Order: sequence, then structure tokens, then C-alpha cells
Amino acid sequence: MPRSPTSSEDEMAQSFSDYSVGSESDSSREETIYDTIRATAAKPSSAPTEESQGHMLVIRIIIQDLQQTKCIRFNPDATVWAAKQRILCSLSQSLKDVLNYGLFQPACSGRDGKFLDEERLLREYPQPTGGGVPSLEFRYKKRVYKQPNLDEKQLAKLHSKTNLKKCMDYIQHRSVEKIVKMLERGLDPNFHDLETGETPLTLAAQLDDPVEVIKALRNGGAHLDFRAKDGMTALHKAVRASNQVALKTLLDLGASPDYKDSYGLTPLYHTAIVGGDPGCCELLLHEHAAVCCKDENGWHEVHQACRYGHVQHLEHLLFYGADMGAQNASGNTALHICALYNQDSCARVLLFRGGDKELKNYNSQTPFQNAGTLISKRPLLPRSADFNPRPPPDIRWFLPPIWPPLVPRERFAEVIVVIVVIVVPG
Repeated sequence: MPRSPTSSEDEMAQSFSDYSVGSESDSSREETIYDTIRATAAKPSSAPTEESQGHMLVIRIIIQDLQQTKCIRFNPDATVWAAKQRILCSLSQSLKDVLNYGLFQPACSGRDGKFLDEERLLREYPQPTGGGVPSLEFRYKKRVYKQPNLDEKQLAKLHSKTNLKKCMDYIQHRSVEKIVKMLERGLDPNFHDLETGETPLTLAAQLDDPVEVIKALRNGGAHLDFRAKDGMTALHKAVRASNQVALKTLLDLGASPDYKDSYGLTPLYHTAIVGGDPGCCELLLHEHAAVCCKDENGWHEVHQACRYGHVQHLEHLLFYGADMGAQNASGNTALHICALYNQDSCARVLLFRGGDKELKNYNSQTPFQNAGTLISKRPLLPRSADFNPRPPPDIRWFLPPIWPPLVPRERFAEVIVVIVVIVVPG
């Protein structure tokens, strides 16, 4: 996925040619994930007040894979995702495929054990009322079996490479009956394909007419927030494939529209980048998706929509309360991005909706000055048969209105010709 520029100079350079990130190794991807988690995790205050301490929730976290136990204070009004980041920042050892670890609440008081949904609040999960500190397990997400006395050896045979490959083939061909039979035998649908890195659910989210396949996987124990090797959930895959049917099915089954990928970006953010069917964007917003996501360089959804010229997506974002004056790490607003990337249609929408064209970035430039700088710095490139240079931005949209309006030279010439034709015969 293309990453946003880090400065005004990079933004200007990318207005001439966009770039994409190449494939990363597993080790570098894990390092990037940990860096993102550390950068976005909320830092606890050094000297919390007595009032804030009284509202904190102390939970014992059991990490079986590292043979560790920690007691950590959590804000009960924070999401499970924020609590998960807090735990990861406290670890002294790294975990493999860390994004697919989750908080597990063991069975108690007649309730089945379950993984906590990452976008729900901690206080929405009642803790045991007995004495002592409540405890949760931090472990890799797997299918939660409700059948007692499972045969571990039989399950191990079922999860062979051949059977996992068959399962992915059945999903690809939408063979629902065969998928259900494998799941009834005890297959765990939370795994990665060795060739593509996809999970069964992320693969199904990219298919045509995937409703029954998605329902079968969900009923068979697939976690809606289980991520593929590239860090995306099934919702991210659905919006990137512009698959509104799959997106609606996942949301109807209880998926949150605010699931994060490995960069901390939501499905709504991805719709602003890839464009495609604006119905996906509208559906996410209708399901109360948060319109406040930004990447490591401060780019919001409106910045990306303007960068790629997705007018309909921009209209939906503004209707649901997106901030037109949001500034990225360079201080550029959505209007600055329109000027840099020559997106006249998006500039019209922003100006019609009341966008501030006098707001300056951190280089003390308005959108109009940004457009002028872009023209003056446009490099002289050699002409070739396949070279199609991008036209300079139309800076008229950033100029103050002129009254009376100027008559174009062509129209003026036509008026003169008409007058001459009428006067000469008389």
C-alpha cells in the first residue's frame, strides 16, 4: 500500500510520480508492527491522581507462551485494542504474529470462554465478582471449542498442510457444503495460507457472492478480527476489493467498522485510498465508523481522498463530520493536497462546503501559494513517445472572486465579429 509523504517536499515530489512499498520480510514486518504499536500506544501519566487511580481496573494478565504473569492497570473506558497495545509495550520478549494475539476470558459462572472483541470497551466485559484480582489470558487466537473431551491427536491430523490447502480451495470455489463438513470435524479456520498469507475469512471477503461462505466460516469459529500476513482483517480486504456484499455480511455478523491493520489504519481509511465503490465508504460511515484515523505522517481520510481524487468518498466523509481543516505532519490541509496533486474536483467540493483557503501550512503557505510553488518547481523532463506529463493545477479555484467577471478572449472576438457582420450591411 502506498504510504503518505513525510514532508511538504516529499508531497511535492510525489505529485509528479507516486510510489508503492515493496514486499517486506517477516522479521522487518514484525519490527514495523512493534514500532507502530509503541508509537500509537497511550502513555500512562507519570503521576496519576487519586481520582484517576480509583477508576483504574487492575487485571492479572497471564501470558502462557512467555511463561509470564503481569498485573497491569487499565482504563475501563479504553478499548480492548488499547489494552492489547499496553500489554505489548510492557513485554521484554517479542511474540510471533503478535497482531493475532488477544485477551481471552476463561469460562466461569456458567459462561463459555471467549476472546474479547478488540473494538469494545473493557467495562463491557464483566469481571468475576469473587475475591482477588481478575485475570485474563493473553494468547494466540484460535477456535474456541465448546465440545468436551476433544481428541488432540485427531485434531492434529486434521490440521495437516494438505487439509488446510483443501480448505482454501473449497473457499475459492465457494463449496459451502465441503467447508461445513471440515469445520464440523473440528478444523480451526484461523490459519494462514502458506503461499498467499491469506486467512480463510480474508480470502472469502474478496470473492463474488461470498455470503454463505462467510457465514459458514463464522459459525465454524473464525474470528472476525483475525489478520492475514499483511496485517489486514477481512473488512480491510473487502473494502480494498470494493466488495460491498462481503462488507455488509461481516458487519451484520458483528464485526466492528474500526478494526485496525498493522499500521493502525481502519477500513474507512483504506476506502479513501483505493476509491472504488463509494457504497463501501457510505456503509462504514452508516455503521458509525470513526472519522478520525490518521497515519504515521498525520494524513487523515480527507487528505487521502483528495490525493487520489475520490470526490464521492470526500462528499460522504464531509457529510459524516470529517474535519476539512485537519493538518498533516507538514501542516497541509485537504485543500493544500488538492493544490499539490491537481485535484480540481475535490477542491470545488471543499470550497463549496466552506473550506478555509487562507489556512497556512507549517511553511506559511496557503493552498494558492502551494499551487504556485508546484508550477514553479515542476522539473523539465525529456519528451518521449510514452510520456504524458500531468497538467499544472488550475489555481483559479484558490483565487478570490473577481467582479465583474472577465470575458475570455475567444468570446470577445466572437462578439466583435457579430457586431461587424451586423453593422457593415447597414
